[in-house]
Amino acid sequence: MTAELNRTDADALLKQLASRQSELLALTRALVETESPSGDEDGSRAVVTLLADAARNLPGVTTVERLPVENYGEHLRIHLYADDPRDTHTTLLLGHTDTVHLRGSLGLRPWRESEGRIYGPGIYDMKANCALALEALRACASVGLTPARPVVLLLTCDEEAGSNSGRALVEEEAKRAEHVLVLEPSAPGGRAKTARKGTGMYTLMIKGRAAHAGLDPDKGASAIHELARQIERLRSLADAARGTTVNVGVVSGGTRSNVVAAEARAEIDVRFNTSAEALRLDEAIKTLRAFDERTQLTVAGGINRPPLERNNGVMQLYEHARRLAASFDYELGETQVGGASDGNFAAAVGAAVLDGLGLDGDGAHADHEHIIAADIVPRGALLAALIATL
Repeated sequence: MTAELNRTDADALLKQLASRQSELLALTRALVETESPSGDEDGSRAVVTLLADAARNLPGVTTVERLPVENYGEHLRIHLYADDPRDTHTTLLLGHTDTVHLRGSLGLRPWRESEGRIYGPGIYDMKANCALALEALRACASVGLTPARPVVLLLTCDEEAGSNSGRALVEEEAKRAEHVLVLEPSAPGGRAKTARKGTGMYTLMIKGRAAHAGLDPDKGASAIHELARQIERLRSLADAARGTTVNVGVVSGGTRSNVVAAEARAEIDVRFNTSAEALRLDEAIKTLRAFDERTQLTVAGGINRPPLERNNGVMQLYEHARRLAASFDYELGETQVGGASDGNFAAAVGAAVLDGLGLDGDGAHADHEHIIAADIVPRGALLAALIATL
């Protein structure tokens, strides 16, 4: 059951977010200037310290947990309005604190503001959105909108590296949740993400037989030639009509031009819209057979993230968000995207998920990464309204 938002409450949220914009940006800047690439334990702990300290001052907070992860740092889990951390039917706010930007990126691309855009490594994906979540929670309390259900804010530290440890936490919390609101950046134009492709990552390794390319070529079995034929086979698995892509992104092999290559390998990325396509691709790749029987094929890897499919639960959540946004004249569009997030894991365990609720901007993972300053207040108000009315 969801509630609607009247104009008085909508205006109050907008006013509250506007009054706190400088504080939100101060925290965002501190987060951006504390570099935390995936696998940087010191950076991860430093960012979590900033967020944990800010969260302890929020009304409604019952627990702030820092969960250590070897070789990565710390996950952060915050419970609000909860009598018991094991409460069910929660609202889960889901995000991450790690970035793809290597330590030292800040020196090359420092925080700057220009023509309504704010730039910095990791600001869009997704440090500004971590700060936004805290301000949205504060706004609910400040205007007297107490959430009807317990709230969990989960920020993992390894999302950009595949969520090897974060996945179990995400699934654990998503199974208890009534709704999952994913703080990933919005699609262009501020659109929410109602579907995401799933992803698979594979490594194909081929062993051949070395020989002198001039004297005894027939005594060799080229791993590179075999790989070339397998790449064409892999390419045939793509299906544009179904939105299925197969990309061989890295290849290597051989030792010298005058030696028949004894080894070769390829790294493969697959994307798909449905679980059925995931199964088809996984089976096809794992059962690849050699064209040249003198070579041996080994396949490692598998499906990394299941798809977030645009089902009834997702669309009902989006329609509620769209109506809330309209209550303060903010247009919320929606779209499907090819990239995956931890929202995919939440959807796979049966939760109703709405992704892409972070700020509008551009340049995720790129040198021009930025947020749009004018989106801070309405986006924060929308997130607060969702928390308050779900």
